[in-house]
Amino acid sequence: MSTDTNDVLVGLADGVLRITVNRPARMNSVTTETLDAAADALDKHAGDRAVRAVVLTGAGRAFCTGADLSTVGDLSGPPDPSTVDAANRLVAALRAFPRPVVAAVNGPAAGVGVSLALGADLTVAAESSYLLLAFTKIGLMPDGGATALVAASIGRARAMRMALLAERLPAADALDAGLIARVFPDATFADDVEALVRGLVDGPSDAFAATKTAINDATLGQLDPAFARERAGQLELLAAADFAEGVDAFLGKRPAVFGR
Repeated sequence: MSTDTNDVLVGLADGVLRITVNRPARMNSVTTETLDAAADALDKHAGDRAVRAVVLTGAGRAFCTGADLSTVGDLSGPPDPSTVDAANRLVAALRAFPRPVVAAVNGPAAGVGVSLALGADLTVAAESSYLLLAFTKIGLMPDGGATALVAASIGRARAMRMALLAERLPAADALDAGLIARVFPDATFADDVEALVRGLVDGPSDAFAATKTAINDATLGQLDPAFARERAGQLELLAAADFAEGVDAFLGKRPAVFGR
């Protein structure tokens, strides 16, 4: 069974709900509608006993490279919180879904793509992939719960380094830091993910659900407050001159020159 939209592919087969961000021409950068479609799929199937595991991934060469800046409109008006709200909604849905969620990071995960990857219960990555909190490059702060998700996994110092310096974190380094669960070779990535997922499908679903809830409750108590803090901070930053400069520089493929 499949329920596809243009930007998100959704299919349920053999106990696995597969949600694929399908914007390969844009390196799977997302819009409000993309994020909402993925969250809708999770909400629709939350009570479906036929679902025993979820896989979130991206089509083509990327997992998700953040918000699609090419869709940013007139910046002279009040900032629009819809994309931030949609990202928060999707990450919350990943956390709350009553079955194990696997993020199959098949390529770059940047910006809110990091939040989506880490919102899953098991984040596995192809060896050539990387994670990048690129928000400060365009005058913004991390959102989608990233300030809580990253710090909960690797601590304050490394979270600050990722967020403030916007450095790429290769998959192998992300694994060593404890940010993700496993790294698979590019050549066998799809098969390795499938083997992992089949183990979840064949396992004790109710025990998995209880375990997921207990660990998330013990480690992600700051996720909801992070959503609120990030939303408030991001709305201020979206209205600032640095964001306008950051977007213009990104689209113009030049270094940004931020105000002092």
